[in-house]
Amino acid sequence: MDHEFDPELKYCPQCSDEYRSEIVTCASCAVELLTGAQMIELVSQKMEKKAQRNMCLSPDDEMVSIRRGPVMEMKEMQILLEREGIPSLAVKDTSSCGQGCCGTDLIVKVRMSEVQDVLEILEQEHVRSTSLEDHDTTHAGAVFNTAAENATCPACGCVFPTTQPTCPDCGLCFA
Repeated sequence: MDHEFDPELKYCPQCSDEYRSEIVTCASCAVELLTGAQMIELVSQKMEKKAQRNMCLSPDDEMVSIRRGPVMEMKEMQILLEREGIPSLAVKDTSSCGQGCCGTDLIVKVRMSEVQDVLEILEQEHVRSTSLEDHDTTHAGAVFNTAAENATCPACGCVFPTTQPTCPDCGLCFA
């Protein structure tokens, strides 16, 4: 275990920040806190699940492609998955030109039964690598509707009249 959990305290299940027992919500992640005992159980379950995985792929395994890209990026993805106890297979992308003018692409494949776990790992890695955990992304899906009276900027959340084609707060242009 990387972290020691005190059963008397509370912890964030996402960032593992430690809180006094009377605190209910994580200040950073805005999620409900778990007791130290619950965190110990959660970590134990994750470790048990990881230990039960078979790291050997067989020809009978139903495989699904999860990402295509340059060799080095796909190798890094395989290392990330391996650290989480998920085996993967990298195969040459036969749809690339093969003329040598563009680099070789690989396709990373995993067992169909492990796709959900892989998607969670990739989402966590995306958030970590882009520093999105430090940003409010609640407005990311906002759409600039010219028929509406006001718009919400998907970049910063500023509300402004649709008569302006540019967000007055961050400068994002909608024209």
